[in-house]
Amino acid sequence: MTVTPDDTLEIGCNNGHTLISLMDWKFICGRVCSAPVNFPNSASGYMRVSDFQYELPDELIAQHPLEERTASRMMVLDRDVHTIDESPFSVFVDYLRAGDVLVMNNTRVIPARLYGRKTSGGKIEILLERIIDERSLLAQVRVSKKPKAGTKLLIDNSVGDEYLEVLGRQGEFFELGIHNVTNIDKWLARVGHLPLPPYIQRSDHEYDNPVDKERYQTVYAEHVGAVAAPTAGLHFDQPLLAAIRARGVSIEYVTLHVGAGTFQPVRVDNIGDHQMHYERFEVSAEVASSVNKAKKSGGRVIAVGTTSVRALESAANLSTDDELVACTGDTNIFITPGYEFCTIDTLLTNFHLPGSTLMMLVSAFAGYDFTMQAYKKAVQNKFRFFSFGDAMLIT
Repeated sequence: MTVTPDDTLEIGCNNGHTLISLMDWKFICGRVCSAPVNFPNSASGYMRVSDFQYELPDELIAQHPLEERTASRMMVLDRDVHTIDESPFSVFVDYLRAGDVLVMNNTRVIPARLYGRKTSGGKIEILLERIIDERSLLAQVRVSKKPKAGTKLLIDNSVGDEYLEVLGRQGEFFELGIHNVTNIDKWLARVGHLPLPPYIQRSDHEYDNPVDKERYQTVYAEHVGAVAAPTAGLHFDQPLLAAIRARGVSIEYVTLHVGAGTFQPVRVDNIGDHQMHYERFEVSAEVASSVNKAKKSGGRVIAVGTTSVRALESAANLSTDDELVACTGDTNIFITPGYEFCTIDTLLTNFHLPGSTLMMLVSAFAGYDFTMQAYKKAVQNKFRFFSFGDAMLIT
């Protein structure tokens, strides 16, 4: 299936459904989410992937989680006075005040990496993008020769006549049919493996170890469907969440199922030409009410992670007035410098890959120059980067 800007997308909001074009999804309410904007550091006047690159020594990529979830360092950026400080993450609660709303993504990572072979004997590796339904899924397939429609894929640890079948392509992904599997969740638990990011290295005997299985999952993960963890949430443990609630801060949960596309590099030079992958999200009526209440009473909306931001901003872009509404749908929102944020006041995030769309989102919120300055300082001060790394709080 080929998706074009003229195609339509059904989004469930409140008690009804809204049918919008994919082009409108990016420009709804007059807020531009992915149009190129003028950028003074680029000779062409447009933002380029190279503008978001930075030098990162390999030894700063965190390969393992720290012993305690809250033991990370936290870089603190103040956008008003342009200061960069450092605190232990364990005192995160001290940056909160009564009346604030902390919004977290409660998606749960599934065992989304599969290994197997074609009937011809060729080895395959599959990384799920999403489960479409009980009979089909969308995935990346790594194989020496791309399989054609009708190709049978035999997955390691399957039993009986269980197999996958190539049904066709959706861009860079394959649509795969699921055969003779009665319960897909139980099947994945049996045949799937933890989808650690490619920059986290494990030897063969280290894969699927108990520590990774526990720590590459937030303590509040609930709704299954992600193939990558919302990593800013990995810093929280239950005692810290209790301390946050005791401070008078409301903790709310959105859901955005992080897809395999989060690992994909931006392959175009001009970021205005980049097409984001789609991810399923939900913002409930309770979350919308809590955010609206905080906005009216002077409280802050603090997003934990870029996925929480994308869920909130996707819902906000579908709202018809200044209040956030409940919303469920698929989003490919692409947030770059020049974007007008609708909901959040503060962002807690990790340190992201050079040239990634997440770097672009952070730059949109903190400001490009300030963000690049902070990353340079993080490298100089040997912060730990990426999924198991340290945190950045932007106020």
